[in-house]
Amino acid sequence: MSKLTRVYYNKMVESIAFYPALIAVGFLALSWGMLVLDFSEFGKNLKSGLSWLSLKDAGTARTIISTVAGAIISLTVFSFSMVMIVLNQAASQMSNRVLNSMIENRFQQVILGIYIGTIVYALFLLSTIRDISSGIYVPALSIYLLILLTVIDIFLFIYFLDYVTQTVKYETVIDRVKKQTFATMEKDFAKISSISPTWEHLTYSEIKAQKSDYFQGFNEKRLLNYCEKNDLFVSFIFRQGSYIIEDTPYIRVYGNAEITIDHLKNIADSADFFSGQPIDRSADYGFNQLAEIALKALSPGINDPTTAVLSTHAIFSLLQFKMTNELPQILFDDQKTARIFRPTSTFIQNFEKCILPIWNYGRKDQYIQTELLGMITQLQHLDLQNKFGSLFKVWLERIEIEKV
Repeated sequence: MSKLTRVYYNKMVESIAFYPALIAVGFLALSWGMLVLDFSEFGKNLKSGLSWLSLKDAGTARTIISTVAGAIISLTVFSFSMVMIVLNQAASQMSNRVLNSMIENRFQQVILGIYIGTIVYALFLLSTIRDISSGIYVPALSIYLLILLTVIDIFLFIYFLDYVTQTVKYETVIDRVKKQTFATMEKDFAKISSISPTWEHLTYSEIKAQKSDYFQGFNEKRLLNYCEKNDLFVSFIFRQGSYIIEDTPYIRVYGNAEITIDHLKNIADSADFFSGQPIDRSADYGFNQLAEIALKALSPGINDPTTAVLSTHAIFSLLQFKMTNELPQILFDDQKTARIFRPTSTFIQNFEKCILPIWNYGRKDQYIQTELLGMITQLQHLDLQNKFGSLFKVWLERIEIEKV
């Protein structure tokens, strides 16, 4: 998959319209299948044998379908409006960065998809009504299924109202970001190791950024296979999520033989540059978003230290996992040969980046002081090998001084 294809594929899959579009296509196929059933010999015999399934008046059929289509369109517009209001509220009170996790919520996309699918089903059905005296070509089975779908849509709408109001709560947003970040860490992280690159003595060529944008990682499998095939070694200079200015070297390619232009081009194509903070790409984005929620809550305009504490608790629960695990810096090919080096954030870097701004904003708040003191003390007890003892000691002394 080329770089451009990967970028557009990710944007398409993460779009709020992706699942609704798939579901709408499914409903279109359902309408076609129901019409085939309606006009088949089995369908005709079924309608003949069950008088309550008989609907022979084309005008009545059109009225039912038109009414249902108009009602579900109104329902869909109202539901989309609610989602937009919720997103606006989340952006203004928490952080713009949390919008992606809310937009990508599969449940609300499925609900909206069912609404749109019902509309597509009804409109396609409406185009098949025929004025025939026998009435046999009025798709009665399909229309009764449409009525059943409408009832289901109404109940889904009632549940959707409650669900959307819950998603904008601070604790819900914080918990969702925490779970997404933890899932990414469980998927990508491994026990901390001290392996270093072994190829830095070789000659190398540098690859420069073709445009100014955010470095969002690279296609690991493709790059490892290419390096193994051509006996090359790659070192990335910047961490994932860094903003790289155009013409800045960001990759060094090492080799025992000549490194050609084609080698550099193929390696550059494996790297992805685009805006946004997808947590499934980097757990650091989750840490950043939780810290931003806490800072926004501590701002004078909102002044909500309780929410800041909730976000801080989530950060510390993630830091506890990162004390013993990290994103591997060295990647190996199928032959267990080290091929790729990528700089990754350490526990101390994540700790300082998240906790220091929160402390600067809330150092005079007794609530923040007490919670930070308690959380750091707990981490200190969990640091069985005393790797970060000096860091915790400095912070505990800092908090005690401020409390006095």
